[in-house]
Amino acid sequence: MALPDNSSGLSEELSFPEIIELNVGGQVYITRYSTLISVPDSLLWEMFSQKNPKGLARDTKGRFFVDRDGFLFRYILDYMRDQQLVLPDHFPERGRLQREAEYFNLPELVKLLAPKISKQNSLGDEGCQSDPEDSSPSADTARNLTSLGATAAACSSLMSGAGDGKRSGFITIGYRGSYTLGRDSQTDAKFRRVARIMVCGKTSLAKEVFGETLNESRDPDRPPERYTSRYYLKFTFLEQAFDRLADAGFHMVACNSTGTCAFAHDQTDDKIWTSYTEYVFYRE
Repeated sequence: MALPDNSSGLSEELSFPEIIELNVGGQVYITRYSTLISVPDSLLWEMFSQKNPKGLARDTKGRFFVDRDGFLFRYILDYMRDQQLVLPDHFPERGRLQREAEYFNLPELVKLLAPKISKQNSLGDEGCQSDPEDSSPSADTARNLTSLGATAAACSSLMSGAGDGKRSGFITIGYRGSYTLGRDSQTDAKFRRVARIMVCGKTSLAKEVFGETLNESRDPDRPPERYTSRYYLKFTFLEQAFDRLADAGFHMVACNSTGTCAFAHDQTDDKIWTSYTEYVFYRE
């Protein structure tokens, strides 16, 4: 008499290992199974407590795959370890991390990341808020003093700029260019083949001058009074950038350039020149 085959039932009851490897947006994380189910009703809790391993997506190496921001997931995982939020100073991606917390269904973390709005600091923005754990009396006093100073500085700025509404400052434009030159310098050279025009300076000034033509993808959520060197323009015409700066009242005060030369091919004397150039603009 043949015995019933229970192999299919056993396969459905497969459990998760104690140590789990995750691939989150291309970033690999290794953690304990208990960490992933530490917050009841969260998305990770649902994934790893209500399903067997067969029901979850995996990458080519067998890791469990989650299609989210791999960089920000480290803070999600840190929170799930001890239910505390610890961020670096001047953390620029608080808003994006809050969106990730909402996706992973972590309501307490969402509350910790929500911007604080106080009556004393109506001019403050999310990037200027201190971390939620800084709630001591001395920290409150420091925040109140900072708030008063920021208000006074804002009023002073408004009074000094009431004439034209424009603030002074520097903006630096940089680009890498290349061109090919023939043996007798008679070849039709492809001058200034520009791949990208970079913008360095205060965030608020860059946005004022270039508006929607400014690509902020490499430094998102940057506070307006902070400086950046990671913006670049959505177009590649230097004259177009110069026109926008001139229309905004800027004028060039300095420039510099460096260059290198190499042969294009072993069989020819054509040379490829590459250079990096910066133009510094200032508005009084």
